[in-house]
Amino acid sequence: MVDFGDVKGHSTATHERTTKSNPGATLKSYPTRCSTCGAETPMPVLYRKSFKKYPEWEFEDIYNQDAPPRQSTCAQSLRNSMEDEGFKKAFLPNIRLFMHKINMSEWNRLSHFNSPFGFMQFNYDDVMAAVQLIPKPKEPLLLPKTGSDRCLRCAVVGTGGILNGSKMGKEIDAHDYVFRMNGAIIKGYEEDVGNRTSVYVHTSHSITTSLYLLRKYGYTSAPNDEGIKYVLIPEGMRDFIWLEALFKRKRITSGQRKNTRPETYYGGQYNETRFYVLHQDFLRYVRNRFLKSPHLNSSYWDIVRPTNGAFTLFLALQTCDTVSAYGFMTEDYKKYSNYYVEHVKTKVIFYANHDYDLEKNLWKKLHNKGKDNELPCDHFS
Repeated sequence: MVDFGDVKGHSTATHERTTKSNPGATLKSYPTRCSTCGAETPMPVLYRKSFKKYPEWEFEDIYNQDAPPRQSTCAQSLRNSMEDEGFKKAFLPNIRLFMHKINMSEWNRLSHFNSPFGFMQFNYDDVMAAVQLIPKPKEPLLLPKTGSDRCLRCAVVGTGGILNGSKMGKEIDAHDYVFRMNGAIIKGYEEDVGNRTSVYVHTSHSITTSLYLLRKYGYTSAPNDEGIKYVLIPEGMRDFIWLEALFKRKRITSGQRKNTRPETYYGGQYNETRFYVLHQDFLRYVRNRFLKSPHLNSSYWDIVRPTNGAFTLFLALQTCDTVSAYGFMTEDYKKYSNYYVEHVKTKVIFYANHDYDLEKNLWKKLHNKGKDNELPCDHFS
């Protein structure tokens, strides 16, 4: 069972420069607002190696929030039917989902958090070369279907082996919108995973390595349905390098992916009006309030984060009225292969950067609540 814990729900910022985990830390105070100081400048870079475990700042649970979301008339909507007090207390309906413009105050605040939750260890000029190109979203990620009952019913499809032979394809495609992530192979697996994709969530690493690792299973590109919306998780510097080249429609000029043209990975459907970048506050909110792993107290704290699937599922919970999840880890995961594309059973691998047990337990709790009609995350398979 997952305990949502004691959460505060702040929406405005304070800027004490001490940490909860190390209140005696002698870190210099860097003001983020000062009407008499002249122009603000980037704070000195903080390095991950300076902290033996995750540093919890006094403003840890403070997030940017947008105007209240659309008022849903859907009786089954999470916002209208939420009865679980723990989830209700943790859930921020108007958490800022997407990044576009970041001022110096925001840069300095977010520079206290490691990626993908902030800009720790990053150089201001390097990152801002990409951030300043990110357009402000012109519309919400999803819109109610014309002529519908105004409910947004969404399916989130993972890549778990439990889907192999499941014949869930028609049920998945019956939703208004379908979210996918990572190596989302569809051709040849439609009967089990459906053939529609409305939103594809990825990192530069996942979209490039999928082509390399999954080619033998028929993977040729990321989902590229007409009008599809792409959402990027900015997990590291390579993602900002990717973004700069993508928005400029140029080749990457340095690093591991030198000479790569990012736009070629989207199957001809890349359009910056349908491209979104998740905000670090949203990513940190998901971790802090729902998936805060005890591994953050370890020496490898800086690589610990929720999976791309977890971020995708919470993005759906923030934007849809009801959510059904497919291909996520369940209690009997050992019965299945790692991926639904594998015809020979393989062992599920637990990588150190994710807390799979923590996520599995949360999915079970959401599923159980969904069966009781208290939370609309009502289907896990």
